[in-house]
Amino acid sequence: MTTRAHAVIRGRVQGVFFRGALSERARSLDVAGWVRNNPDGTVETVLEGDDERVESLLFWCRRGPSGASVDDVEVTHDDPRGERGFAVR
Repeated sequence: MTTRAHAVIRGRVQGVFFRGALSERARSLDVAGWVRNNPDGTVETVLEGDDERVESLLFWCRRGPSGASVDDVEVTHDDPRGERGFAVR
């Protein structure tokens, strides 16, 4: 089953290769979507794909790459929109 998750990650998540690491993991799991840094210091992502794979990525987002310090991950789910590929914005 396909799912779509929108997440905002708070903490020390910029300048620690969060977007690059998430992008690599998403591509390796065949999860589509995008990730970007926001001006307020958060990282925002949309993940779309197999339920288990999306949940695996959301679990990873709760700790992030080495050097990150994640304080909070706010997740909302929506209907899939047919995302293709994974982009770093």
